[in-house]
Amino acid sequence: MSSFNKALAPMSAQTRSTANYTRTAKVLHWLAALFILTNFVVGLRMEHFPGYAHTSPEWNGILFWHGSIGALVLWLAVARMIWRAGHRPPPLPGSIPAWQAWVAHSVHGLLYLAMLALPLSGYAHRVAGNHAVSFFGLWNWPDLFSTNESLRVLFGRIHIGLVVALGLLLLLHFGAVLKHLVINRDGVAKRML
Repeated sequence: MSSFNKALAPMSAQTRSTANYTRTAKVLHWLAALFILTNFVVGLRMEHFPGYAHTSPEWNGILFWHGSIGALVLWLAVARMIWRAGHRPPPLPGSIPAWQAWVAHSVHGLLYLAMLALPLSGYAHRVAGNHAVSFFGLWNWPDLFSTNESLRVLFGRIHIGLVVALGLLLLLHFGAVLKHLVINRDGVAKRML
């Protein structure tokens, strides 16, 4: 059997990754995924909200949900990092090439970074524009700096750039999941299910 065919052949039951993530890690992962995808939809809707000025009550309502969900993503990312510090993820199978393991770890690290930076840039954009940032109407986050139009524009651009970067990272992540489910069939993707 050629090395190419060996790479495409499913792994035997003995070499599949049998260790799973903890239940807590799975819950945090899927909650973060749900809120990130929801906020993508809300954000796209917000950017293409027909017939309303960006100062209308309808616009502010969408922004209220977008910011509140973004704060949930931030806190879920923090919770995931705290959990992961005390609970190592299951190892990847030894059959995965070192470069693929490096890419997987790099993408995961960048996803965590984006889950932190994206909500913070949205918060900074709003505060610099002299807008209160509410958490589901329960409280307003503190204003850590004063109104500044240049900063508002800068943080707005950073926020949009991070949205694009997160979207690309998620495409890489989904692609890897499909590869492990359909091509490799090595049990790696099922560890989080």
